[in-house]
Amino acid sequence: MADEAPTVAAPAKAAERRLVSVLFADLVGFTSLAEDRDSEEVRELLSRYFETCRRVLGLYGGTVEKFVGDAVMAVWGAPVATEDDAERSVRAALELVSAVQALGEEIGIPELSARAGVLSGEAAVTLGAEGEGLVAGDLVNTAARAQSLASPGAVLVGEATRRATEPAIVYEPAGTHEMKAVSTRRSSDWSVPGRNSRARSPTPT
Repeated sequence: MADEAPTVAAPAKAAERRLVSVLFADLVGFTSLAEDRDSEEVRELLSRYFETCRRVLGLYGGTVEKFVGDAVMAVWGAPVATEDDAERSVRAALELVSAVQALGEEIGIPELSARAGVLSGEAAVTLGAEGEGLVAGDLVNTAARAQSLASPGAVLVGEATRRATEPAIVYEPAGTHEMKAVSTRRSSDWSVPGRNSRARSPTPT
């Protein structure tokens, strides 16, 4: 019997710290909304929602990392970075919130709404990763927390994101929140009152 060739483990993918913008968004009150509807209707709703997320986030150059239930996570700055990643991520969040509202009106669920959170900063990026596992770290957990604090139909961003995008996007203060992630931090947050801007939006990719 011939000897079996030794199994060679695949080399571990390298990781490096990069400046990225992370977006989390979800449907507001989806659990209670789904309880009152037929399972096929819920499946169709989620299918349309996921399609909307991929279209809008891709339009602004975002990489969809994962869907978890009715939540979506997307990243700018990895694997490819551009100088206006932060602005693209905020504009994508605004577009997504608006698109979900339009979707609700189209399918006869006018109460359907989304909310989003966007944070910018350093995170561990796994080089060569595709999909889930591309970006990890405290920034990801805190962005998810920011999304959960946003009001229905609103986009909540962190201070670093506001500073990077303020020349182009109008913000209003949203107070100070305690962000419970890997480490607890207090953060001054900002919301976007509308899709008004004082500069031309980035050209979608």
